[in-house]
Amino acid sequence: MRNFDFYVYILTNKWNKVLYIGVTNNLKRRIEEHKNKFKKGFTSKYNINKLVYFEHYSYINDAIKREKRLKKWKRDWKNKLINGVNPEWRDLTEDLRKIPAFAGMTILDSKIIIINKMNMKKLANIGLIGLAVMGENLVLNMESKGFTVGVFNRTVEKVDKFLAGRGAGKNFIGAHSIEELCASLERPRKVMMLVKAGQPVDDFIDLIIPHLEPGDIIIDGGNSHYPDTIRRTKYVESKGLLFVGTGVSGGEEGALLGPSLMPGGSPQAWPHVKDIFQAIAAKVEDGSPCCDWVGEGGAGHFVKMVHNGIEYGDMQIITEAYQIMKELLGMSNDEMHDVFAEWNKGILDSYLIEITRDILGYKDENGEEVVEMILDTAGQKGTGKWTGISALDLGIPLTLIGESVFARCLSAQKDIRVQASKVISGPKAKFTGDKKAFINDIMNALLGAKIISYAQGYNLMMEAEKEYGWNLNYGGIALMWRGGCIIRSTFLGDIKKAFDKNPELPNLLLDPFFKEKVEEAQAGWRNVCATALSNGVPVPALTSALCYFDGFRSERLPANLLQAQRDYFGAHTYERIDKPRGEFFHTNWTGRGGNTSSSTYVA
Repeated sequence: MRNFDFYVYILTNKWNKVLYIGVTNNLKRRIEEHKNKFKKGFTSKYNINKLVYFEHYSYINDAIKREKRLKKWKRDWKNKLINGVNPEWRDLTEDLRKIPAFAGMTILDSKIIIINKMNMKKLANIGLIGLAVMGENLVLNMESKGFTVGVFNRTVEKVDKFLAGRGAGKNFIGAHSIEELCASLERPRKVMMLVKAGQPVDDFIDLIIPHLEPGDIIIDGGNSHYPDTIRRTKYVESKGLLFVGTGVSGGEEGALLGPSLMPGGSPQAWPHVKDIFQAIAAKVEDGSPCCDWVGEGGAGHFVKMVHNGIEYGDMQIITEAYQIMKELLGMSNDEMHDVFAEWNKGILDSYLIEITRDILGYKDENGEEVVEMILDTAGQKGTGKWTGISALDLGIPLTLIGESVFARCLSAQKDIRVQASKVISGPKAKFTGDKKAFINDIMNALLGAKIISYAQGYNLMMEAEKEYGWNLNYGGIALMWRGGCIIRSTFLGDIKKAFDKNPELPNLLLDPFFKEKVEEAQAGWRNVCATALSNGVPVPALTSALCYFDGFRSERLPANLLQAQRDYFGAHTYERIDKPRGEFFHTNWTGRGGNTSSSTYVA
């Protein structure tokens, strides 16, 4: 008995938009008719390029019933018809050529056929744009944790090179366009950017949005300025999408082996990215990931900015310790290598102390000490500067980090410093005391200044939390920084303990552990600063931190005189110690100014 062949079919364009669902007894001819029809009077956006699905039926009534049901399911046809799995699409002509019916067979072997069924490709869990070193390492990290990753780079040759090189044989889906990348992702789509901060981020967001659907997520993993992240979150959410701005710290090695991640933005996005982020993040001793949700809007990038500011401070006080040992104590690099190695076994144990040890002991193939061949001009990408500006905007004394930024600026003025060194004289460095005891004092100076740096950084985050309505977990932030990042150190575990014990702690210096440590350190710290200054060795970060410490512990500062000066020349008023706070007074200091006063405000 002969069967009559009828086919239910679905045609889409390359954006997976369903163009037509129909039934025919001559599939090949019908598709050619559709192709010609859509080419006439329509833009290329509507041209057919995929036969995504078809079924074979022996009876016309069955086929028509199936067609009607499929039309009801048009919006979510992929999930309904092929269980959320996308075939690896090929050109329509090749697909038709592979259909058994067109090879002379009258009756199909299978009732339901999906084109290229044997080569169906799993959708990517996340996509990444930007295959520079950080991007490559991060996607390799993701893939090593069991995730399939879509990859795209503006220079598409990098995609092919990566897939043929470090990504060969791994679970990556290469894309030569943003459209192709987005089409390769499971829903909700997660598209992460690791591109240069600033306008490129905005440009890519606008390129990505047309290829996403409501609920999809755009992630910025670069060093973006937090006000930009606040703005971008609002903009992306206005399009029905979600946005995550995440700090990524740890450098190239951290990206590959486990970075510290500080995500913020749209809270609804966190459940969708949490598993990936926490899987790839660094882990501390008990297995806890150095990643958790930071807060709304720009909170993640703000915390990353403060992290970078503290990084500036840590690096600066280490270089000042190096300068004192080199210029004042006359120590060799090998001797300093041994000192840093010893310090890394105690409370100063940290990544930056560790790499300083290694740098001081490193020699090239000719036996030359590489650090001595490096020009003494420090670069910066702006995050330290942003931290200082934010502190000024929010009225927080961030003295150590500020001096660290200025120290880099001064180092960059190499030519004029060389000129000045030839014409301006000062004291010659000469040390006559107990060298071993003084090295211990330097360690205490580093410890004291480090405590101040974190105290100031946390105060800045506390003020930002009030300003922007965030809800920051300070102990959790310390945990995020405990591993994977540049400022990772044993020290951060003590900060976490302090905030776990007292979540409302207003300043780290008021925690019993840190109060005790800084009081123990201050004698050696003062000796180092005084000795360095009397010998003409610049130590701006160590001294500014000490001045903050003394100012913070002072019940009375000379601001009474400063406020009197302001009232004298500008009638800015002042408060009195014998009157309630909030009452303001003005004095006619010259007898000529009258009683009119300026309004009182804090900028």
